[in-house]
Amino acid sequence: MIILPILFFVTAILYSSVGFGGGSTYLALLLIWEIPYYILPVIALGCNIIVVSGNSINYIKAGNLNLKLLTPYLIGSVPMAFIGGTLEIEKNIFEILLFFVLLVSGLLLLFNFKSYDDNENKYKEIKYIYSLFIGSILGILSGIVGIGGGIFLSPILFLLKAGLPKHIVTTSSIFILINSFAGIIGQLTKSYVLNDILEYWYLLFFVLIGGQIGNYLNLKILPTRFLALITSCLVILVALRMGLKII
Repeated sequence: MIILPILFFVTAILYSSVGFGGGSTYLALLLIWEIPYYILPVIALGCNIIVVSGNSINYIKAGNLNLKLLTPYLIGSVPMAFIGGTLEIEKNIFEILLFFVLLVSGLLLLFNFKSYDDNENKYKEIKYIYSLFIGSILGILSGIVGIGGGIFLSPILFLLKAGLPKHIVTTSSIFILINSFAGIIGQLTKSYVLNDILEYWYLLFFVLIGGQIGNYLNLKILPTRFLALITSCLVILVALRMGLKII
């Protein structure tokens, strides 16, 4: 069982280095290790919260928070993430949904990795209603599957040129954090979940350490676009492994 926490540790390093939590990859790893699927979202969301908390604090301290950009996405997503967390779906549907989440998010990140070190100052304001809609869709998906949604939001915002790169990364990180809280509260309304997750608490320790290392790499050592490229490749590889499992 030592391999699983090591993989969680590596995942936390890579995802936190680009402002993400890693929820989608934690889920895939847990499924591959045949952990009971109904507790997977709680574990993944808990790991998300631990990993992105440090990033969010650092981004805010650096003055990168743009509330005007962040707010409509949160208003749309938070209630939907809670609702999604209360829903129950069959394991085969869960696996197929997770496969598409991994594949699409990995490809989006791959196609946009260069944007993470972009110093482009030109951006356009997205209509409020569109932001609410995007937030709502990502929120319900986040709650059902057990992800924070930032791995989708970030590439979308880059594609739309919705803000400065530093504001987009910060928005995505906080989006993951708050959505993960909403989703996990929804998940915990299912009485059987809480009783079965305690034996996996050690995974939280490994992502805590990995998250701190990833944040340090981002701030001090490696360019963000390189880390985003490596992360996108990891996500796609995990998606392909998930696809083989489904087949």
